[in-house]
Parts: sequence; C-alpha cells; structure tokens
Amino acid sequence: MGLVLKATLGALVVLLIGLLSKSKNYYIAGLIPLFPTFALIAHYIVASERGTEALRTTIVFGMWSIIPYFLYLLSLWYFTAFLRLPLALGGAVVCWSLSAWLLILVWSRFH
Repeated sequence: MGLVLKATLGALVVLLIGLLSKSKNYYIAGLIPLFPTFALIAHYIVASERGTEALRTTIVFGMWSIIPYFLYLLSLWYFTAFLRLPLALGGAVVCWSLSAWLLILVWSRFH
C-alpha cells in the first residue's frame, strides 16, 4: 500500500474527528480513533509479508494493547480534574508509554 494512500487515510480520519467534535454528538469523536484504520493496514502488511501465523500473533498482541490505551484514558480522565489540558495530555501519554513499554517487555519475555 502506497505511502500517499496511508497518509490520505490518516488525514481523512483527522478530518472526521474534527467534524464530529463540532457536532452535537461531539463524544463520538472519541470513538473514531478506535476504528481499525491503521490496524487494517498493519494486519494486511503482516499477513502479506509474514503469513497467517504472524498475523494471529499480532492480533493477540493487539488485544493486550488495549490495556495501555485504557490506562491512557483513565489517567487523562484523572489528570483533567486538576491539571491544565497540555499537562494532562502529557501525563496521559507518559502513562501510555510506560504501560506500552511494560507490555512489550512482558510480551517479549513470555512469548
């Protein structure tokens, strides 16, 4: 899949998020990043280059990767109660990064 197509898909997702955030159902903008746009690309590439077994492993790892995303959301919810938005977002990204690093470390050790 060409780099231009991937960039176009990403731009369309950003535009959709922007449009939804201005609508009366603004909260749906939080659902859009969870649409598997990039997962579809990643799964296609892994399956094409490494085969079905590698794809299945990637899928299981993807299931576990929900944990860092949940921790990002939980920490952002918590931090927004007492921090300015840029600091809250930064703190949530740090939480995601640490939990993603831990997930990779544990996965590498036990898989």
